[in-house]
Formats: sequence, C-alpha cells, structure tokens
Amino acid sequence: MTYATYADIIRPQTKRLAWLYDLALVLGGSLLIGLSAQLAFRLPFSPVPITGQTLGVLLVGALLGSIRGGVSTLLYLAQGVAGFPVFAAGGAGVAYFLGPTGGYLIGFVAGAVLTGLLAERGWDRRIGTTFLAMLAGTAVIFASGLFWLAVYTEAENVFALGLYPFIPGAILKIAMAALLLPSGWKLLGLRRNRTE
Repeated sequence: MTYATYADIIRPQTKRLAWLYDLALVLGGSLLIGLSAQLAFRLPFSPVPITGQTLGVLLVGALLGSIRGGVSTLLYLAQGVAGFPVFAAGGAGVAYFLGPTGGYLIGFVAGAVLTGLLAERGWDRRIGTTFLAMLAGTAVIFASGLFWLAVYTEAENVFALGLYPFIPGAILKIAMAALLLPSGWKLLGLRRNRTE
C-alpha cells in the first residue's frame, strides 16, 4: 500500500502542471539541502564537518518521496560539482567528491531515496516509525561516508573521525524530524491518506 507524501497532497492533476510542480519541488529540495549545508562547524580533529545537511536530505526525501527526493539530492550534488557554493560552509567543486567527505555526499542520494520510500509506505505518520525511517536514512549516509573515509585514514580511526562525534547531532536531527513530520500530518488531518 502506498501513502501520499506531503508533496502529493496538492500535486496538480494535469500532466503539464504536474511536471512543472515536480520540477519546482526538485529545485526547491536541492536549495533546501544547499541551505542546510551552510550550517556547518569544523572539528579540529576530523575532515568531516558537523552540518545541517543530513537533516535537509532526510526531510527532502520524506517530504517529496523517493523519486523527487533522490532527484533533488542529485541536483544538489550537480550544483556543487558545477561550482555553486552549496556544500558545507560554501564549498564547491569535484574535489569534495574525491576527498574524505565524498562518501557522505554520495550517501545522501541513497539516504533521501530510502527515507522517501519509507514515507511512501506511511512511516512518516507516527513518531516511532518516523524515527526509524530517519535512523535508516542516517545509517545509509554514515555507512557510505565511513566506507569512503576509510580510504583516507587508518581503519581504527575511521569511527573516531567520522561517526562518534556525529552521533549526538544525528540523534537530535532524527528526533526533530520524528516530531515534525507526524505533527504536520496530524495538523493536516490526513494521517491515513493513501494513494492507489
């Protein structure tokens, strides 16, 4: 059974308007991720900054659904590669993909798609399942990031540099999403809204 995402609620029925609507959402989603990346704090001992990016990525996936969320994230990455200052703290360029944080960037796409898929199955309607959906998306991002970071550092240091310092922030972001998304559905009165 498939559930409507937030983006599906007011999606136009006509093909042309629906296409323009989806295009606007994808662009808006990429901009939201880019803006959330500007909230960044460098850690003196790690090449990986603490950012708002993961929250932006997971919210875009949940709000827009798997396809639009995944495409938004790909567009965000393309903007960064093209030189737009959308990566953490205004960074840009191909070097970000080739450096120690490249795995996290690639993991964003999988995290958005997974979170979107779970939202399409109604996981964003209750606090507990939203928490699990966001946790799953975060785990995918960390797995990709840690795998790539291991190329740049000794294996025994990878968790100290790329995971442990980020756990408190990840839990806070997951908790925020777990409170916001179900509350939004409750306010809209559409908690059980399903699509065929």
